[in-house]
This record gives sequence, structure tokens and C-alpha cells, in this order.
Amino acid sequence: MKSFCIAMSSLRKQIGLSQRQVASDLGISQALLSHYEKGAREPRLDFVVKACDYYGVSADYILGRSEERDNKTPLFTEVLNSALCGLQDLRAATDALIEKLEKTDSGD
Repeated sequence: MKSFCIAMSSLRKQIGLSQRQVASDLGISQALLSHYEKGAREPRLDFVVKACDYYGVSADYILGRSEERDNKTPLFTEVLNSALCGLQDLRAATDALIEKLEKTDSGD
């Protein structure tokens, strides 16, 4: 079974994010995340809970007590979905503006 430090590093790499990005998302410094991933520091319980929510895994999984990840939607997926919705809204607004400008240019 994986230890916390291995699980943290592995989960981050699986989704292709940098330590800097994950640390920012979790509200800690990159240096502290690096210490957690190397096993140089042990996190407090509140951070373990936050990391579980972020990666969408159970505490047992992230602590190396189980191979079952759980199938909750990870927080980063929710954030990405929210950003995608925002981009779709922006695209729709841009398309509407372009259409309006084209009508204005053609004299309609």
C-alpha cells in the first residue's frame, strides 16, 4: 500500500498538474507540498481532508490504508467544469457580439 507522500505525489502526477498549481489550489506553499510529497513533513488532519476533497479520494486511500480510491468527484474536476462553463458563456457572448457587429456592418 502507498504512504501519504507517495499517494500525494502520484495523484498530482496522474492529473498532470505542477506542485505550484496544486499548492495554490490547496492554499499552501509549493515548498510545503514538496515536503509532504517527500515525506519530510506530516500534514495536519485538516489538510488531509482538503487533499481528499481535492483529489476525490477517501482518507483511507490517501493515507495508504486502502487501494479503493472512492468515486467522488474531485474538487479540481468541479473547478475545471466551472471554468469550462464560463468559457462556454464567454463564447456565446462573443458569438452574439460578432453577429450583432456583422448586422451593423451590413446595414440591417
